[in-house]
Amino acid sequence: MSTIDLSGFTSAPRVQAASLGERKDYHALNAMLNIYDCDGKLQLDKDQQAAREYVVQHVRPRERAFSSFTQRAAWLVEHEYYDGEVLRAYSQGFVADLFEHAHGAGFRFATFLGAFKFYTSYALKSFDGDHYLERFEDRVVMTALALGEGDEVLVKRLVAEMLSGRFQPATPTFLNAGKAQRGELVSCFLLRLEDNLESIGRGVNSALQLSKRGGGVALLLTNLRERGAPIKQIQDQSSGVVPVMKILEDSFSYANQLGARQGAGAVYLHAHHPDVMQFLDTKRENADEKIRIKSLSLGLVVPDITFELARRNEDMHLFSPYDIERVYGVPMSDLGVGQHYDELVADPRIRSTKISARTFFKTVAELQFESGYPYLFFEDTVNRDNPIPGHINMSNLCSEILQVNTPSVLTESLGYDQMGSDISCNLGSMNIASMMAGPEFGCAVEVAVRGLTSVSDQSNVACVPSVDHGNSQSHAIGLGQMNLHGYLSSQHIRYGSAEGIDFTDMYFGAITFHALRASNRIATERGETFVGFADSDYANGRYFDRYLERDLSPTTARVAEVFDQAGVHLPTHEDWAELKADVMEDGLYNRNLQAVAPTGSISYINHATASIHPVAAKVEIRKEGRLGRVYYPAPHLNDDNFEFFEDAYEVGYERIIDTYAAATKHVDQGLSCTLFFTDEVTTRDINRAQIYAWRKGIKTLYYIRLRQSAMAGTEIQDCVSCAI
Repeated sequence: MSTIDLSGFTSAPRVQAASLGERKDYHALNAMLNIYDCDGKLQLDKDQQAAREYVVQHVRPRERAFSSFTQRAAWLVEHEYYDGEVLRAYSQGFVADLFEHAHGAGFRFATFLGAFKFYTSYALKSFDGDHYLERFEDRVVMTALALGEGDEVLVKRLVAEMLSGRFQPATPTFLNAGKAQRGELVSCFLLRLEDNLESIGRGVNSALQLSKRGGGVALLLTNLRERGAPIKQIQDQSSGVVPVMKILEDSFSYANQLGARQGAGAVYLHAHHPDVMQFLDTKRENADEKIRIKSLSLGLVVPDITFELARRNEDMHLFSPYDIERVYGVPMSDLGVGQHYDELVADPRIRSTKISARTFFKTVAELQFESGYPYLFFEDTVNRDNPIPGHINMSNLCSEILQVNTPSVLTESLGYDQMGSDISCNLGSMNIASMMAGPEFGCAVEVAVRGLTSVSDQSNVACVPSVDHGNSQSHAIGLGQMNLHGYLSSQHIRYGSAEGIDFTDMYFGAITFHALRASNRIATERGETFVGFADSDYANGRYFDRYLERDLSPTTARVAEVFDQAGVHLPTHEDWAELKADVMEDGLYNRNLQAVAPTGSISYINHATASIHPVAAKVEIRKEGRLGRVYYPAPHLNDDNFEFFEDAYEVGYERIIDTYAAATKHVDQGLSCTLFFTDEVTTRDINRAQIYAWRKGIKTLYYIRLRQSAMAGTEIQDCVSCAI
């Protein structure tokens, strides 16, 4: 590849801003969304006008002027804004044509909040913050160039997918790619702690290092010995998991990413750990400050047996992780407590205590009512659907990453006697409405998989070798989806209806097919598969039986019509049989392929409803710093489909769970599933929802959200790592 000399570029034309006196204030225009017109209709055109005025009034006057692309590129590289190595991987003519093509594509922000989010959170700014150095098109091009790693064909396809809105990389990737001063391209990390101070110390240091680099971190506490357990055979010495939680919370507060945002952490504990009730008590509003956990997220690992014991109104045994590892030779997190429950109860070598299973679930519901926590991780459901050897024992900050990890063995100097595998999350999302707008469905999925695979290939997290090791073995990615409610409503299909669930089933089945095919092609091209492929259900073909033994056609005429009109081919039995043969012969490059994150700011700039859950309101009201209230209309909302945008509180938990269950069948990892309740909800209602989700095969539950009157004084922030 020839070296780029950064000459010959031309900058995009500069737009002269009109004086404020000549135009309406963009904030006032946006606020008109909250006022119906004389015919009782939403003034959606005012928000589109606000987006244009924001760019003209606020952005253009603050853009740094360059006489040409030559000057712009050279200046940005010279002053360490852009990574010159990224540009020099391509020819000068290719890069120049790419920028020109992107700026000529006619991109416009569909909403004011979309434009505001991009320029406040993603666009490259001068170090003093006074000037904007990028437009949306520039960020797209630099992201594509960085992910392309010299592959011009892939770069052009990535630019096309991002400009069309079909594919959007996660916030860390879109924010950092191509910049000289950047954080990691990945969203978040999962670390396991073992039952020794070396592992705890290394875990705390790893959390600090990863948080400093902009990552959110989840840590597994299940293996830590309980409060009162012996240390060096001396009884009643261990302090349990709560002091470790306090250390971690302080660590995330300290490593706050240059003050740009607070560090974000989560901890997961097994429901049958003896410290589980103290673990939950840390989130009580009236908890003693010595144990109260304010900012750390909590997740519970719950096996089937816990629900069965509650159904039978029996006590649940809490088992000593210290004894389990001493007797069984494996950590509690890797044992599979549900499969060994009766054996553990009967074993006199395993100390246990008892609590009421129904009291346990009642406590969980009370805390979710107060704070939205804990997340729930349904251990046996997750592992029944896992095609990879090994036991999955935790998730991440947003409860959608579900991957196998392995323990590390450390020396006294915190070096590695045996390197384990921890987890990183390489995320991006596809816009369902944009995907259904044209016949390039399979091509778009392949481009997304290749782009995210590049993120994995470039993610060398040297500060935490176990994460680096895990990533190099798995090449795992998490391709997600967003805008389900927006698309369904645009087609006059109700969220959670028979047609809505049928569409979700068919759509995710097609995504899975094309994602697997893309990973198979990468494995064939590189002659490499993920470590452990030979022992997986992909290699022996069992994974594909679920598609070869079921009807693959839509069950409703409306959904068949939707796919037919879009020109989207749904894979047939013959397609799946051919893919099965190819995968068994040549393998897969990526151990994990899909994970549906909650999506946040990226869905705003992509003009998409967040993730696959229903909208929280037809017109969302957000508080955006000094700007104050900002109004955001649901994407694709208009007077013709207004009635189809039922908000999440109207939809109710059953239809949300039914929709997620339809998608879950196809997603090899998890889906960040939030449940919404009105202010009339009781803890019994929350327990019913948990049981319903478990019975429907949901893998994890994220937040519980209640209407504001029931959540007074409680503000649940978007996940800063996975709100892609």
